[in-house]
Amino acid sequence: MSRNPLKLLEGAIFLSDAHYSFKHKELYDFLKAIRSQHIQTPQLILMGDIFDLLFGGIPYTVERNKEVVDLINTLSDNIEIVYLEGNHDFNLAPIFPGVRIFSINEQPVACELGGQPVALAHGDFDGPLGYRLYTAVIRNPFMLRFLSLLDTIGRHFIINALDKKLARKNDCHSMHTFEQYVTKHLSKKDLSRYTMFIEGHHHQNHAFNIGECRYVNLPAFACGRGYMSVGRGSLQSIKFVSEKV
Repeated sequence: MSRNPLKLLEGAIFLSDAHYSFKHKELYDFLKAIRSQHIQTPQLILMGDIFDLLFGGIPYTVERNKEVVDLINTLSDNIEIVYLEGNHDFNLAPIFPGVRIFSINEQPVACELGGQPVALAHGDFDGPLGYRLYTAVIRNPFMLRFLSLLDTIGRHFIINALDKKLARKNDCHSMHTFEQYVTKHLSKKDLSRYTMFIEGHHHQNHAFNIGECRYVNLPAFACGRGYMSVGRGSLQSIKFVSEKV
């Protein structure tokens, strides 16, 4: 079933790669600031990897993120929330019934900003064949139910192992050949259709032109609490400063 085209609103907030977990808890304060209207926005665009581990079909990942899941659902009653699934958070529609969800198969998402065509993606939609096969298998509902059962029987040994692995990961690395990588990564896309292509995933907080298209890699919120907001038809970088909200 077709959906209404996505239109980005003045004041919309783009937030990517918060990786909410025991390691990165900043997201909760940010969402509370929106709830209290300390931060005001008509539209929240969540660009993937908002959680370190959140999988529809594995209830334990929902339970341990319940505080933030509930807050997103509460906010969706009052503002439009758009969520592009990432590689750390997927099969989310049952978890967020009031949120507009876009799976990896629906990305890039064509939308409009100030009357201009823009594309949105988490950033892992066009990986190598092996990665694409893995993403299809791991998102399969039957596979997730099997993994959930196995994890429950094993006292959450799978999730605990993933926690340990992710705790060792450097979330704030720099890619010195990032422009060359992105140009190759998007070489098969007709970028002439868009004035801007916005992605997360790579944690680089970097923008440059590819032909006539402006490419924007969003800041990873887990690395310095950075996000972007739409102002007068363009994106503005902002750093979240936590307050009592």
